Amino acid sequence: MKLHFLGAAGTVTGSRYLVEHNGTRVLVDCGLFQGVKVIRNRNWKPLPMDASTIDAVVLTHAHLDHSGYLPRLRREGFTGKVYCTQATQELAEILLKDSAHLQEEDARHANRHGYSKHDTAEPLYTAEDAERVLKQLQSVDYHQSLSIGALRFRLTPAGHILGSACVRVEDGSVSLTFSGDIGRPHDLVMQPPAALEKTDYLVVESTYGDRRHPAEDPWATLADIVTATIAKGGTVMMPAFAVGRAQMLTFLLTEMMTTGKLPHMPIFLDSPMAINVAGVFCRHPDQHRLTPEQCETMCGKVTYVRTAQESQALSRNHHPKVIIAGAGMLTGGRILHHLKAMGGDDRNTLVIAGYQAEGTRGDALLRGTDSLRIYGEEVSIRCRVVQMESLSAHADYQEILDWLSPLPAPRRTFVTHGESLAADALRQKLEHRMKWPAVVPEHGESFELT
Repeated sequence: MKLHFLGAAGTVTGSRYLVEHNGTRVLVDCGLFQGVKVIRNRNWKPLPMDASTIDAVVLTHAHLDHSGYLPRLRREGFTGKVYCTQATQELAEILLKDSAHLQEEDARHANRHGYSKHDTAEPLYTAEDAERVLKQLQSVDYHQSLSIGALRFRLTPAGHILGSACVRVEDGSVSLTFSGDIGRPHDLVMQPPAALEKTDYLVVESTYGDRRHPAEDPWATLADIVTATIAKGGTVMMPAFAVGRAQMLTFLLTEMMTTGKLPHMPIFLDSPMAINVAGVFCRHPDQHRLTPEQCETMCGKVTYVRTAQESQALSRNHHPKVIIAGAGMLTGGRILHHLKAMGGDDRNTLVIAGYQAEGTRGDALLRGTDSLRIYGEEVSIRCRVVQMESLSAHADYQEILDWLSPLPAPRRTFVTHGESLAADALRQKLEHRMKWPAVVPEHGESFELT
């Protein structure tokens, strides 16, 4: 078996791993690169093989840094099946359509306002590309054995978001496991990741490989932030991934209003994608901790903002309120319009709940910048910026080590899906604390697994 690292090596995005054995080629994850421009530009570079020679794709989950390159892969000639859990398939249908729309809209906006460095800005892929590849998705159950040519696959729950999975690959003599994104053992919403079985080789994520999550009470912290902002007559803006983060935030806010920990106030979910995801969430109660009543409250006590016109009106609304909008790292989406309209007012608060990849606007704000370039304009940021890492859907390094500790040492562990310092920090912990052979692979590097 041969393993090629085509993404998520030295960076926290662009998850793509090619597994080859006896003429079979399978891509595990097919994600977009995000963050700094030099990383984003990899999305435009051709793969090191003809896409038509890839037999299949297996997804760990639906987040765009794991699935968002699929329409481009289809455009380049991939015609095989894309295997994933049922929830991942439902979410990918929402996410990929929206991603294609944003790709097209950003290109139109750049051409209209003339801030593209190219004569004519082109989208990475189109809505038609997304529709085509969605027809190639095929769902498989957790623990179901799946044969693709000379390889066998099996998916187990990873606890990160709905449908997220660890992927086990076997060729008859060697086993290889991909952790995907690892959820937390005591997440407020999601069930914990399932235990792994013994594996010869392991690919493990390291988003938080160099840090622990703070031991804060997220209920109290969020209540304090919202209460203080509303008291000033301000608006709380919450950039959120449509899958996972948006549901976590709406659950916390509506639950606190129901229990009296927060006064009743307008809460707007300004993300058609997240609105659609709410229905998927309620259709898979076995994967999360919420009761049917809590799901109903989560969906019933927020105002859904569906159209662009409604979103624009919301930006002009100066009454105290909470706005949850995509995207989670401020890389695009409706949150940018709200931040452009309200970021200059110090009565308002921007709550960054979760990881911000290097080079994103969210990362820049956490590093202290007081201005952002948004749609070709320099925008002053004077609102309060607060980070809540306790709401992360990724396990921190200690939670990862605790999850892995029952396993016998693999022959080698590959540490990926983390910035360079985080990945190397987790490598050192695996080697020194657990005595596991570990390596941080470089982008494009390949390994023979024997």
